[in-house]
Amino acid sequence: MTPWLSIVGIGEDGLDGLSAAARALVEGAEVLVGGERHLAMVPEDGRRRIVWPKPLRAAFDEIAAHKPRRVCVLATGDPLCFGVGRMLLQRFPIEEVAILPSPSAFSLACARLGWSLPDVETLTVHGRPVAALQSFIQPGARLLILSAGSESPAAVAALLRERRYGRSEVTVLEHLGGAKESLRSSTAEDWPDDPVAELNSIAVDCRAEPGTPLLPRTPGLPDAAFRHDGQLTKREVRAATLAALAPVQGQRLWDVGAGCGSIAVEWLRAAPRAEAVALERRSDRMALIAENAQALGVPRLAVVAGEAPAALAELEPPDAVFIGGGATVPGVFEACWAALRPGGRLVANVVTLEGEAALLRWRQEIGGALTRIAVSRAEPVGGFLGWRPLMPVTQFAAAKS
Repeated sequence: MTPWLSIVGIGEDGLDGLSAAARALVEGAEVLVGGERHLAMVPEDGRRRIVWPKPLRAAFDEIAAHKPRRVCVLATGDPLCFGVGRMLLQRFPIEEVAILPSPSAFSLACARLGWSLPDVETLTVHGRPVAALQSFIQPGARLLILSAGSESPAAVAALLRERRYGRSEVTVLEHLGGAKESLRSSTAEDWPDDPVAELNSIAVDCRAEPGTPLLPRTPGLPDAAFRHDGQLTKREVRAATLAALAPVQGQRLWDVGAGCGSIAVEWLRAAPRAEAVALERRSDRMALIAENAQALGVPRLAVVAGEAPAALAELEPPDAVFIGGGATVPGVFEACWAALRPGGRLVANVVTLEGEAALLRWRQEIGGALTRIAVSRAEPVGGFLGWRPLMPVTQFAAAKS
């Protein structure tokens, strides 16, 4: 099948920067699609032009209506690098689409800074909250960030200061690849209140201040990293629970009876392209979940008000389920197990004898493993140190065939 739809990446240098093949697709198209900035790079010649509406998907039916006429979509740089290409391919099969990328903003930024692209985190705050950067801010990390506009650099610098990474080197790269290209650098601590071009990318060389808490993406964050009211899966048990849940990119977790949301938060930190739903019936705890998700870099966590099992019927099927509260509530386990996708994992933690009795019944019904997790922490006893045990946790884990 000959592609009727083409997606051509174009840079700040416009048509002059295109390869001969890409330029031929632009010049041979009967319909042009793009933002006003992109379409302005092509001289007006009477051809049909579609300017992206908001949301972009609103134009997809109009694009489809032109098939089999030749339609060319103009996009920034690499259309499949946080670009419109991914959305278009969700609607149109790749057999009908030709994609010709130009260098992405990430590639251009690396070329200017002398950074190796595989060694950096490539991120975006275009259409996403700046809080989504939180989990990537680590000592020595290098971040390349697609900006949402002129206010993004100051917002990134403020976040770095808040996280005690004020010594980080921040470089703003404006109009990359064009005649107006410019670079400016400063520490986040000293970031100036100067105007920034609307079209910019941000590079961050992360440098932590002495004593800055380390918050890695591996499961088992310090308990103090979470706001909670006492309903918190403790660090050691949390790490073991995440190991049993096995976070996987693209998979969805149900955190049932989420408390402060620590399990769902750490699931998303461990697998940045995963999904999670935190189900909680108490509004005060829902607020804590939202605060923790924002502070720890996973604002995409879906917080749902409701009580299991009734509220579960409205949720998309999960690939993993954690029952942290409500293990003894009739129907909760059955509803979770029935909804779980094949190959999915279910993990439940309890601290009461009644909870253990429920876990034992489940194991007798479907198999799985029971584990007792007992943790003691050294604490002062008079002038000495002694072991102070936490409540033992009984954990049930099973995989659905």
